[in-house]
Amino acid sequence: MTKSKKRKGSEGARMTKDEMIRRIEKFFKERPTQIYNYKQVARGIGVKSDPAKIEIAHILKQMQRDKFLIETDPGRFRRNPKKDLREGVFQRKQGGHVIIPDGGGEPIAVKEEDSLHALSGDRVRYSLLTKRRHHDLEARVIEIVERAESVFVGILEVRKHYAFLITNSRTLDYDIFVPLEKLAGGKDGDKAIVRIVSWDPLASHPEGEVVDILGTPGDNNTEMHAILAEYGLPYKYPEEVEAAADKISEEIPEDEIARREDFRGVNTFTIDPKDAKDFDDALSIRTLDNGNYEVGVHIADVTHYVLPGSVIDNEAFKRATSVYLVDRTIPMLPERLCNKLCSLRPNEDKLAFSAVFELNDAAEVINSRIVRTVIRSVRRYAYEEAQMVIDTGEGDYKEDILKLNDLAQKLREKRFKNGSIDFDRCEVRFDIDETGKPIGVYFKQSKEANKLIEEFMLLANRTVAEKIGKVERGKSAKAFVYRVHDLPDSVKMADVSKFVRRLGYTLKADGTRSQLTNSIKGMLAEAKTRPEANLIETITIRAMAKAIYTTKNIGHYGLSFNYYTHFTSPIRRYPDMMVHRLLERYLDGGRSVSEGRLEDACRHSSDMEIIASNAERASIKYKQAEYLGDRIGEVYDGTISGINKFGIYVEIDENKCEGMVPFRDFEDDFYEFDEKNYCAVGRSFHKIFRLGDKMKISVARVNMERRQVDFTIVEE
Repeated sequence: MTKSKKRKGSEGARMTKDEMIRRIEKFFKERPTQIYNYKQVARGIGVKSDPAKIEIAHILKQMQRDKFLIETDPGRFRRNPKKDLREGVFQRKQGGHVIIPDGGGEPIAVKEEDSLHALSGDRVRYSLLTKRRHHDLEARVIEIVERAESVFVGILEVRKHYAFLITNSRTLDYDIFVPLEKLAGGKDGDKAIVRIVSWDPLASHPEGEVVDILGTPGDNNTEMHAILAEYGLPYKYPEEVEAAADKISEEIPEDEIARREDFRGVNTFTIDPKDAKDFDDALSIRTLDNGNYEVGVHIADVTHYVLPGSVIDNEAFKRATSVYLVDRTIPMLPERLCNKLCSLRPNEDKLAFSAVFELNDAAEVINSRIVRTVIRSVRRYAYEEAQMVIDTGEGDYKEDILKLNDLAQKLREKRFKNGSIDFDRCEVRFDIDETGKPIGVYFKQSKEANKLIEEFMLLANRTVAEKIGKVERGKSAKAFVYRVHDLPDSVKMADVSKFVRRLGYTLKADGTRSQLTNSIKGMLAEAKTRPEANLIETITIRAMAKAIYTTKNIGHYGLSFNYYTHFTSPIRRYPDMMVHRLLERYLDGGRSVSEGRLEDACRHSSDMEIIASNAERASIKYKQAEYLGDRIGEVYDGTISGINKFGIYVEIDENKCEGMVPFRDFEDDFYEFDEKNYCAVGRSFHKIFRLGDKMKISVARVNMERRQVDFTIVEE
């Protein structure tokens, strides 16, 4: 039977309520000034049966209550001319599209057929659809007000008369048509970036133009640039910004030094990763006449060189953060600034913004000051070198390193005693050859040298936030940038509590702040030496709020600080630059800046931090896939680390690489995802797979384009 005959033969069949609502909405939108009763509407949408007509009468009354229709007189309706269209930002998502309404509120679902081919970031005008029973609120895009810049990465498929970009995008299920004259030299098989230039509502594919040719698929540089492009992050530095940086003088004028506190005679050094090139923090220490210690936390004075509104500043704001992929850093600032002028390199005079503390032998802060300084680092330590001094008690400036470590340990002990939570997750790193190919896996360990630096950076950040945020009673604090971390979500914590109980742990899901904190800390401490420690930390972190930048201070839950900001990394984080400028203004007696503008800048920085983090994770997934691609068929012991509707994620115990056992590959039963209980359950035989379960797997398939690894279960 043909489709047309099938439709004709079922004209009188009862349509679903959802379809009825959709047809009624369309009927009135096409006749916005006409008035109809339920019988006329029924005739207009092709309904003939009496039960269906009664259903239409009920729907018309509901639409009137929803203000979609006006009842002009009893039983007669017309389109509500005041039913204003709303505006928001469209987001394409793998699990379903949504509109983020202007002014906030919950995202509103949009079906593909109601999207008008809107793309992520597009500003759209939409109308709400009449809510159907047991359904969430839905919307239909009426107009695309403003197109966002929409670029996608994929592989070009070039034919004689046309070309397509074949995408693996999680947000776009369509390949992009590219006219031959818009290929920009791209050839069949090239990995490229394509910008969508139009998408006719009646066209099945968007039309685009090639923006850049990235190179050959599988090449390391090509793939790393593709990841950056996929997340809308730059992989090149604009020439005009580099040129502006090249014009900045290296010389520090004598009158500038005269305005600053001079620390060049105090032992000062940096401690950083061995491959670091940008050193934005340094520590100094000296013993005072009263026997106390003066510790200086010296931070690169980036804002001395980067002026507000300059091309360098505008580019830094846009990026908001440096991005750290597996094999490279994409800096926020031009290389001349981040690796040379601002970097606190040894044996060079450098300008700094410093938090200087007087501490006694118990690491109690007697007093502190925040000042602009000039410093001269006497030694650059890698973490491993500083750790060697701590372990052996021997090496350059050993007395200074050992005393700083002693003070840091005491600060750390007090911080945890006051409620700070210790999340010390295992970080995966790759040994990479000269072509970028991963040849080994190792784990980054945080030792005393790392924690030494961490404690003094935390102390400086907290002190700076308190300096501006703490004010006398009756006075208002000036607008400032805070780094805040909200309390955990009680519903999510209840799910975590239920999950860890099955592993033998106890976790409170609610209670006072201190009760909740002590329960989390107790659980993490108990799990620390157990195989499931990393999994429990991961699940707990997922249940907690994300730290963000904002002008509205609510404290930092994870650190248990009432005041906290980011001051110590202005080379790689724009919020730190904002904090430096605000500090200078307020310490000089300046008035408060506009809180609204500052909040917008905070929101942008928080958004970019998430995007950068996602790109970093994508680069790790790519290298994991590349690493396991050479190990097809090898068998590993693993732990179930995640479950979704498509399958079970397993993390290999020995190298922490993760892959999926798809449900479609299970032969013993049909498995369903039980989201509430973090498990998968067999429909017929009720076998259960839970997070934390041990599983032996082998590497089955690797898809490099999707950065996806599939495992199969190896039966014991």
